[in-house]
Amino acid sequence: MGIVHHANYLVWFEQARTRLCLEAGFHYADIERRGYLLLVTGAHLAYRGPSRYGETVDVACWVERVASRGVTFAYLVSRDGDLRATGSTEHIWVDAGSRRPTRFPADLQGPFARFLPAPPPGPE
Repeated sequence: MGIVHHANYLVWFEQARTRLCLEAGFHYADIERRGYLLLVTGAHLAYRGPSRYGETVDVACWVERVASRGVTFAYLVSRDGDLRATGSTEHIWVDAGSRRPTRFPADLQGPFARFLPAPPPGPE
C-alpha cells in the first residue's frame, strides 16, 4: 500500500521521548542506573494523514502532565507542516529493584517540568 505500518508511530514516539530525556539532561540508561524505570501504562494514537515509505517525518514530544507517580508525554508527527498523527503515552515511575510504583524522583522533576507547555496567559 506504500503507507507506513501503524506500529511505527509508537516506535517514533519512543525515539522522540528518548530524545526529550537527553534534552532534559538524562540519557534513559542513566535514569535506569539511578534505580528507576518509566513503564508505559497507556498509549493513544490518532492518525491525521498517511505517512509513506521513504518519507522523513518530524516528531515533536513534550511533557503534557506530571503527577506524583507518573508522567504523560504528548506527540505530534508531521511532514513539511502537514499533520500526520497525534498521540500520547502515559507512564508510571517504578523502583527497578522492587518493581513497585514509586514517586517521581525529585531530582528529575525540574528537568522534565521544563518540557511542560506554557500556561495560557491569564486575564489582564
